[in-house]
Amino acid sequence: MSNITTIVTEFLLLGFPDTQALKILYSLLFFLLYLSGLMGNLLIVIITIFDRRLHTPMYFFLRNLSIVDACYISVTVPLASINSLLNNRVISVSGCAAQIFLLVFLAYFELTLLTVMARDRYVAICHPLHYTVIMHPSVCMKMTLTCLVTGLFYSGFHTGYTFRLSFCQSNVIHQFFCDIPSLLKISCSETFSNMLSLFITILVVGLGCFGFIIASYIRIFSTVLRFPVIEDQRKAFYTCLPHIIVVSLFLLSIGFVYLQPSSQSGSIKDIILSISYSIVPPFLNPIIYSLRNKQIKASIRLVMSRKLLLSNVE
Repeated sequence: MSNITTIVTEFLLLGFPDTQALKILYSLLFFLLYLSGLMGNLLIVIITIFDRRLHTPMYFFLRNLSIVDACYISVTVPLASINSLLNNRVISVSGCAAQIFLLVFLAYFELTLLTVMARDRYVAICHPLHYTVIMHPSVCMKMTLTCLVTGLFYSGFHTGYTFRLSFCQSNVIHQFFCDIPSLLKISCSETFSNMLSLFITILVVGLGCFGFIIASYIRIFSTVLRFPVIEDQRKAFYTCLPHIIVVSLFLLSIGFVYLQPSSQSGSIKDIILSISYSIVPPFLNPIIYSLRNKQIKASIRLVMSRKLLLSNVE
């Protein structure tokens, strides 16, 4: 009997607690976070499309970031919440593969897009006279497409390299969604090469993007410190620091989850870290990057007033 193995055709997700009351509580909490994040991101997409004053490179990148965030948070949270309420923990192998592909792709796309946005702010503040030339719309489109295409290759490689492994006997994933580290823990194949490829690519991409972002903001800060008005300096620091904090949280949580030594059992720490990179950034990004922005607020008020005016006329 010890030589008999069972090929896995589906996985069981064990992210939520077994108690029914706690299941309902966590599911509702996750769903509220999801709705808040989704509505915030979709609002930014709508405003930046319909308000012509926001058809600039900065808001072009913000719109793309909001689209990515809306998709990113939709990959895991709704399915996890609904399945928990229905007491359905099963996910097919193909569904698990699709979830991993989308998660890795959207996480890569978001990180590289944040890096491009740091470049945009650096040019706007440090080289304002050349901004329209350097950040031409065609250049912005090419940079975004580069992030998208390289993300597809990156995600396709890691997804394919993960599902070449054999999964036998155990099919229990100690998470509320499918991710690569959880699958490596239950694989009965040799996973050293997978861990090595994850370590190298995350280190290169993560540190490369983070280093570029930090270098851009250091140059921005050095320029801001030369502003004659103290209030302008405070506004710039108040705007830039939350960006760095969100990027740091995003990268650190991914690093801890994906680069920690493999163990056979899951822990609440893994789930919390997964939440910090799969739910928190898409929820916070609209608040930090856009909804505090005066132009975005003015556009929202303008759109709302137009809708009220039209409704009164009708």
